[in-house]
Amino acid sequence: MKKTLLLLALTLVCVFGASAQKFALVDMEYVLANIPAYEMANEQLNQISQRWQREVEAVSRDAENLYKEYQANMVFLTDEMKKQQEEAVLAKEKEAMELRNKYFGPEGQLYKTRQTLMQPIQEDVYNAVKAVAEERGYQCIFDRASSADIIFASPRIDISNEVLTKLGYSK
Repeated sequence: MKKTLLLLALTLVCVFGASAQKFALVDMEYVLANIPAYEMANEQLNQISQRWQREVEAVSRDAENLYKEYQANMVFLTDEMKKQQEEAVLAKEKEAMELRNKYFGPEGQLYKTRQTLMQPIQEDVYNAVKAVAEERGYQCIFDRASSADIIFASPRIDISNEVLTKLGYSK
């Protein structure tokens, strides 16, 4: 009898404890797409990236042209001249690779620029999500955009528009 009452009490505690938790969804892609500063930062990053990509491609073309020139004139060159031109081609290829790493590497300028432009926006969005969660009593908020595991979710628990309102962008 005691075991049955204890099991019943434990089950009731678990049921009521689970029902007390509130959660919501936010679509970060939707939120960020409706923030003009985010769109402007993305456009600025695209322009910078394209400019740097053209610069890297120009150096790579120079290296390729040097190599083609070397191959075309190879029969007329002395051993010492061949060695000099090979070194020039290798130096130009190395320059292109270093430039690519400088701009697009893991710690490159594009990464740093993205951090500089995007971090303040992301912090504002995080603070808005946190404020909505605290106001409405949510223990957990999931990102609908990045979760492939969510098959269906009621639109009633989506707080994306509330986050936009909190940021000053009414929808």
